[in-house]
Amino acid sequence: MTTLTRPPADPADKPKNSFKLKPWLLEGMPDTSGKRQGPHGRPSDSHKPQAWWKVMCLTGLDYFSTLGYQPAIAALAAGLLSPLATLLLVFATLAGALPVYRRVAKESPRGEGSIAMLERLLPRWGGKLFVLALLGFAATDFMITITLSAADATAHLIENPFAPHFLEGQQVVITLALIAGLGVVFLRGFKEAINVAVVLVAAFLALNLVVIVVSMTHLFTEAGVITDWWTALTTSHGDPIMMIALALLVFPRLALGLSGFETGVAVMPQIKGHATDTDANPAGRIKGAHKLLTTAAIIMSSFLITSSFTTVMLIPAAEFQDGGKAEGRALAYLAHKFLGDGFGTVYDVSTIAILWFAGASAMAGLLNLVPRYLPRYGMAPAWARALRPLVLVFTVIAFIVTVIFQADVNAQGGAYATGVLVLITSASIAVTLSARRKKQRAQVIGFGLISLVFVYTTVVNSIERPDGLKIAALFILAIMVVSFISRMRRAFELRATHIKMDEKALEFTANAAEGPVRIIAHEPKHLSASRYREKLQHAQQASHLPVDCDAVFIEVIVDDSSDFEQELQVVGKRRHGFKILEVHSNNVPNTVAAVLLHIRDVTGFMPHIYFRWTEGNPISNLSKFLFFGEGEIAPVTREVLREAEPDITRRPWVHVG
Repeated sequence: MTTLTRPPADPADKPKNSFKLKPWLLEGMPDTSGKRQGPHGRPSDSHKPQAWWKVMCLTGLDYFSTLGYQPAIAALAAGLLSPLATLLLVFATLAGALPVYRRVAKESPRGEGSIAMLERLLPRWGGKLFVLALLGFAATDFMITITLSAADATAHLIENPFAPHFLEGQQVVITLALIAGLGVVFLRGFKEAINVAVVLVAAFLALNLVVIVVSMTHLFTEAGVITDWWTALTTSHGDPIMMIALALLVFPRLALGLSGFETGVAVMPQIKGHATDTDANPAGRIKGAHKLLTTAAIIMSSFLITSSFTTVMLIPAAEFQDGGKAEGRALAYLAHKFLGDGFGTVYDVSTIAILWFAGASAMAGLLNLVPRYLPRYGMAPAWARALRPLVLVFTVIAFIVTVIFQADVNAQGGAYATGVLVLITSASIAVTLSARRKKQRAQVIGFGLISLVFVYTTVVNSIERPDGLKIAALFILAIMVVSFISRMRRAFELRATHIKMDEKALEFTANAAEGPVRIIAHEPKHLSASRYREKLQHAQQASHLPVDCDAVFIEVIVDDSSDFEQELQVVGKRRHGFKILEVHSNNVPNTVAAVLLHIRDVTGFMPHIYFRWTEGNPISNLSKFLFFGEGEIAPVTREVLREAEPDITRRPWVHVG
């Protein structure tokens, strides 16, 4: 196996790790990054897909639960114009977000979502940086979902007439306890929650339906309610055109009602398709996802419209203000007022439960996103592939956000809306670019107009409520810093997830009678016969390569240096009479090291690789390696081999002259 008879140095003894929590924290971490996609991601082999309407309840934990606070936020933001602004929101939902995400579901049937579509459309470093920025907004969306939902659940608990008085003024403490409980659930291990989601969503929607029907009855039977609202509206806003204009201005504040679409696509792998579905064409799953998205949008739109009329007409405006009984819980206020405290308490319990599980849905969304992208980019530590460390990190961040906003539902609305709107806007742009690439002119125009609407909505929301943009910017900055630090720390890892050599490549490396396999590194930019001869002569003179040896050249062609991990295909070729091993990869030194170790394991012969020293400044060359996969090749190859193979007697030789 080895031509090294006496090691030049003894391997350093590594201290034994006595940190007992580590095996528990890293339990279930896969060997290959990017494979674990969280509870809502790729199902396990034993997972049984469910009917689309059951999966709708899973995504409905996030989407439908906004009824707990959306009507109150709409009434506070738009006042008397709340019904008109809500109608605009419903139009944007059914004519904008719904067709966009139906297209996203068709083009990413494995739950990748719109971010993955943009990643495919925008390759290399530009695409990676854009994805990191979108991940920052997605983190804002999901993280604020956790904190806002827990804060609203706290509001429903404290405002209940049967709640103990000592809970008053303890919003932050109770919210932190709910978030901690959520973290404990995920630390113990997330189990399939579809059946629980079906029960929660069915009960919650049924109770809301009762409240809406009873409230609408009072709306039409109590004299003067509708006329008083209309009189106040026309007195304040006499011009119908001005009403529409003002509704357009306040419409972005209601964007919370658009949440849930990205989650609806993420849960697609859970949907049961047709028996004839294939991995390349899961038509049944796509059809089920379309039913899920359409049905959820229609149900939510119906509740949003009816709740906007009943709440703004039947609840005094002062109750929506800070400290009011309807703050963050308008429908709960109506449930207690018209159906009694008994029914109201049942409604509160149902709302608290679905809001708490909405936080679980958001946590699962975060656990899907991070392992799907960052480890594959080399932009997350190795432990980011495991579930429990990420749960601890996200729980701590949720604590910090809750303390900063003091568990205030209204204060967090801007940040939540920013995350939701940016994701929907990016999805609109993604499908527009996709339609353009496929030369679908009508779809380009339609999706382009939708994109403009959501761009306007996002800009207006960011101007009026810049706190959301500031929080998203902090998330983006944190992700960028952690990502690039991690990328540098992981720079010397083996990056090949799998290596395959064709028949000719195996013939070139396995034909020696007893080894070793001698390989010369060659830059593929110079392919003339004289260049190969020059390289061979240099290795013979500078590195004492035997004159009569049958040397093989290795050429690494760097395609996209922004990628981190990938499968390698080693192809054997003859050029000008010389034997060549050609590999397409994202970098040179890590690829060479991986191929050398693979040749050692496959052939049983120890590889020797011959380099020339790289000209230029070492720091500059190191930067080229980190960002472009080239630069200081020889020492980096040796370092990668050193980290990958601790046994020095089994480590391939690196010669530099």
